[in-house]
Amino acid sequence: MGVLRIRHPKAYTVARIAWAIALAGLASPGCDDTRVYPARGIVQEVALEEGQVMVDHEEIPGLMPAMTMNFAIYDRPLLESLSPGDVIEFDLTSERGSFFITAAQVVGEVRPEDGWSRLGEKLVRSDPAPDFDLTDTEGGTVSLGAFAGQAVLLDFIFTRCQGPCPALTSAHVRVQRELPPELRERVHFVSITIDPERDTPDELRAYAEARGADLSDWSFLTGERHAIEEVAEAYGIGVKPVEGGDIEHVLATFLIDPEGRIVKRYLGISNDPAEILADLRAIAGRQGEAG
Repeated sequence: MGVLRIRHPKAYTVARIAWAIALAGLASPGCDDTRVYPARGIVQEVALEEGQVMVDHEEIPGLMPAMTMNFAIYDRPLLESLSPGDVIEFDLTSERGSFFITAAQVVGEVRPEDGWSRLGEKLVRSDPAPDFDLTDTEGGTVSLGAFAGQAVLLDFIFTRCQGPCPALTSAHVRVQRELPPELRERVHFVSITIDPERDTPDELRAYAEARGADLSDWSFLTGERHAIEEVAEAYGIGVKPVEGGDIEHVLATFLIDPEGRIVKRYLGISNDPAEILADLRAIAGRQGEAG
């Protein structure tokens, strides 16, 4: 069995969280005062339904230190004008202990070296995908680095799973089948078992073939227990054996771009295969144009 080597121990960028109570204490005295503070930051996320934007901002003198937090924007056109990756200068209004953005101007966009990538026309935050050395259905050693230059769709499953894992695999089989030939060679699928004692290479092959996966560009991987635990932890996949031999785990799929960066995470099994297909077209197609 292959031995795991974690080359990027931190799979996620963790946002710095502010406490609303502390912010109230930082505001100028007088809860009824309305103050406007000029600020500068990077838009991380735009939540249209919630009417909020997450901003990684610089220190706001007299109010708060540099941090990442959500602010309300009540001006709908202003909210809709902002996109992740925008560098903005904005007015933060403090009123009765609440903080909201009342004006903003886009003055630039983030650079790839700042930890962002393009997914189609959109800028998205990205993190280096943890590498590994695991064993495939042929008994060979496979690492994430072997797929450099390709888009990778990576998930975690186990063959004895009675529901969500087979459904997830079937959804990704649909994505694989619908990829046009010119993109197939630029996309690779990876499924890593979380039950390595039972999921031998032969068991994984049988599971894959039963669900119609094409193993020519889909690697089903296993390894020693400690190797699997390390890679699951590196990707933030919680795994918990439960009574009766079942395994509870976070159901997540990772879209990794050709440069080895996680650009999107799909949680659960309700994700639309058409959405995943569109995302793969966006990053794999871009790679083909560059080549």
